[in-house]
Amino acid sequence: MKLGINGLGRIGKLTLWHHVARKYFSEIVVNTGREVGRSLEDLASYIEKDSTYGHLSTYLHGYRGGRVIENLNDKEGTMTIDGVPVKVLREARNPKEIKWKEEGVRLVVDTTGVFRDPQAEPDDPKGALRGHLAAGAEKVILSAPFKLKDKEKGFPEDSVTVVYGINTEDYRPEKHRVISAASCTTTCLSYMVKPLLDHFGADRILSASMVTVHAVTNSQSVLDRPPKSGAKDLRKTRSIFNNIILTTTGAAEALALVIPEMKRIGFMAESVRVPTVTGSLIVLVVNLQDESLENRITREVINGIYEKAAEGPYKPYLVFTMKQNVSTDIIGYPQAAAIIEGAETHTRTALARVDLSKACKGLSPEEVKGLSCAHVEVPVTQAVIYGWYDNEFGSYVNMLGHLTVHIAEKML
Repeated sequence: MKLGINGLGRIGKLTLWHHVARKYFSEIVVNTGREVGRSLEDLASYIEKDSTYGHLSTYLHGYRGGRVIENLNDKEGTMTIDGVPVKVLREARNPKEIKWKEEGVRLVVDTTGVFRDPQAEPDDPKGALRGHLAAGAEKVILSAPFKLKDKEKGFPEDSVTVVYGINTEDYRPEKHRVISAASCTTTCLSYMVKPLLDHFGADRILSASMVTVHAVTNSQSVLDRPPKSGAKDLRKTRSIFNNIILTTTGAAEALALVIPEMKRIGFMAESVRVPTVTGSLIVLVVNLQDESLENRITREVINGIYEKAAEGPYKPYLVFTMKQNVSTDIIGYPQAAAIIEGAETHTRTALARVDLSKACKGLSPEEVKGLSCAHVEVPVTQAVIYGWYDNEFGSYVNMLGHLTVHIAEKML
C-alpha cells in the first residue's frame, strides 16, 4: 500500500522520516506542489538533515549510519530512502489536482495546515481537504484540528477527530473518510486528562484549565514585521528569537471532540510561545470535589493514578517519571504523547462555601429559609500537574504515524 503526504514542512518532513523508518508502506508519494531548490538533490539534502533532530541516517542507524538517500532521478522525481521508494510530485498545490489516483495512492496525510475545513467542497477555489478524495484518495488524515467555517452546520458525518490510544475506536472505517489527528497540544492533554476521568469520573471534576508553554512554530516571525491587513493577533508578527508571546490554542475545543465528557466540565486553555525550537510543557490545573479534609486527594494519589495508567492501558504513550527534566530532555522521546513529571505534582485542599440561595435555581426565599442550612461547605482539592511533550517528532508525529497505520490496516 502506498502513502501520500501533502506538504513537506515540519510535520510533513518528520512524517516522512517516521514512515521510512517504520517501513509499513511499500512506497511513499510526497507532494510539494512546487519545485524545491535547483534540483531533486537540494530536496534530498533538506530531507536528510534537520537542525533540531540531526541527520536522518543517524536517526535510522545511529553513529554507524551513512547517507541513506540514493537513486535520485530528477526528471521522474524519484529516490530511495533507506530502501523505501519515494516519489516527489512538484506541480499541483490544489488537492483536487494532485495525481493521487494516477500514482495509486489511497491514503493521504495532509500536513500543510492550510486545508482544515471538512465542510469545504473539493472544487473550492482556495483548495479543500476533500480535494484529495476527488483526486482519487479514499481517505485523508489532517495533521491539525478541524476548523469549521460554518459552526452552525456542524461536522459532516464522514469526519471524525481521533487521538490514537484515547478514542481510536471512534474511527469507523465504513463511515469516516476525513480524519483529524487533532494537534500536538490536544494529544498531550488527552493523555493527561483521561486517567483522571477514568479514576474520578466527570462528576467529581468541577473545573479545569491548562496553559501550554509551547515552542515556536513556522507561523511566527523570525524578526518583527508589519501585520497583514485585518490581522487580529499582532503578536505573531513579533520576533520569535527574543520574546515570550501570548497566543491562543484550540485544545479545549478539540479535547471535547476526543473526550466528550469534557463538554460537561468548565475548561479553559491558554498558550504561551517561548523561543525554543521544540519541546513543550502543559501545566494542567484541576479542581476536584473531595471526600473530606481528613481523607483528601494528595499528590501521592494523583501520582499513583498516572503511574498506574502509564504501566497499564496507556503504555507506552503515557510516561510517568520522578526525574527532573528540562525541555531538551524530551526532544525525540520515542512514542511518548505525554511525560508526567511527578516530582512537580502539587495539591491543595480547602472548603468551598456554597450559598444555596444562589446555587439552587428555582427555590423561593421561603424555601431557602426552610432549609436546615442555607450554606454548605464542600471540600475541594486543586491539583497541578505538569506534562512534557515533543510537539514535533517525539510526541505528535509518532502518534500521527500510529493512527495512519491503524487506518491503513482497516483499508486492507
